[in-house]
Amino acid sequence: MELDFITENSIIYVLLAWVVIVLIAKGLKLENHGFEIKAYSLVYKNKGVQSVLTKMLSRTRRGIRVFADVSVISGFIMMGFAFWFLLSNISKFFVAPTEFAEVTVLIPGITLTSSASITYFLLSIPIVLVIHEGAHGIVATLEKIKIKTGGFAIFIAMFAGFVEPDEEEFDKAKKISKLRVIGAGATSNVIFALVLGAILLTNPLFAIVLPEPILGAFYDAPEGVMVLSLIDGLGAEKAGIQPNDIITAINDQRILTPIDFQNIELKSGETVSVSVLRDGNELQIPVEIMPSPEDPERGLIGIMRDNSFAYKPVYNFIEWNNPQLSMFLLWLWMISFFIGIINMLPLPILDGGKFIHSIIDKKISDKSVNIMMWSIYGFTFILFGLNIGLSYFKSGWFTI
Repeated sequence: MELDFITENSIIYVLLAWVVIVLIAKGLKLENHGFEIKAYSLVYKNKGVQSVLTKMLSRTRRGIRVFADVSVISGFIMMGFAFWFLLSNISKFFVAPTEFAEVTVLIPGITLTSSASITYFLLSIPIVLVIHEGAHGIVATLEKIKIKTGGFAIFIAMFAGFVEPDEEEFDKAKKISKLRVIGAGATSNVIFALVLGAILLTNPLFAIVLPEPILGAFYDAPEGVMVLSLIDGLGAEKAGIQPNDIITAINDQRILTPIDFQNIELKSGETVSVSVLRDGNELQIPVEIMPSPEDPERGLIGIMRDNSFAYKPVYNFIEWNNPQLSMFLLWLWMISFFIGIINMLPLPILDGGKFIHSIIDKKISDKSVNIMMWSIYGFTFILFGLNIGLSYFKSGWFTI
């Protein structure tokens, strides 16, 4: 009950935390140290970013040059991947609903409601932004584009990092230089996610997010989900399912982990075929679905199941004994990868919009450029909005 109260009122705690941050910033007189404090934002700008980036570049110029060139190619690849995912996901909603991936925007206190999720998110975002904006800045320095300032901003519970190149120098730069600078941020995030993901392949928890065939190559799959006990009077007990049975399928839908139960729609009053392993033998047991006492519209088989994640990494040379660290790194991987990909969508506030604009700019008239860009923005916005809207249609505003 206490946890439910915290979850349901998470937005209040986020706002209270913001008030405390503003009061502390005012009390410490951070305005005198480069901060700009408003009721809804806290912004820090530093004019010494250019010198730091120049020092970094002097030691890694050759590697940064390769990275900058790769960023142009990867920018196109990431944009294509983002469009492919959003389009294919919409088609799955109508063709293969169980494979539809629900999409939401992560907003602390609104779609992120558990204290753990908010904590992991808030810890991950600054790391991802430093990598993203640092890559923009160091490639701009490589291309001899002056950086005026760099810093970060907090808008209540949303973070933003930035480097501000000299607009006049950026506009005069070669097209390829602009594409290198723009593509560097998203590319750095995805490269970081790939490196972190390679390490996490030794972690059982990482199997949650991996698709086939990667999952099968790096993890030994469990046989199914073990039944720990039965709920008195419900369908599983009446049908003869026993403790220690391993459920492998329901109505021919494969069950490997507890998460797979979420993809099974159970309607009260129907009878489903439950496949179980018992003493090495596979049995097919018809089970009547009964209504949940807490929610009559939700059907129950009537078991208490083992909720541990049973995938075992093939390469298990790292011991992951801290579940909080594992979950934080999983969040960091997820946010870094998806911020990188989504940032290359052509929308006005994202890198993808600047990327496309730099490609077509000065090739056609300014009026034609504006018409084309707003047409692309409109299509992308509708595509992204449909994914979120269909997710709402399927499950309402789901929270994490």
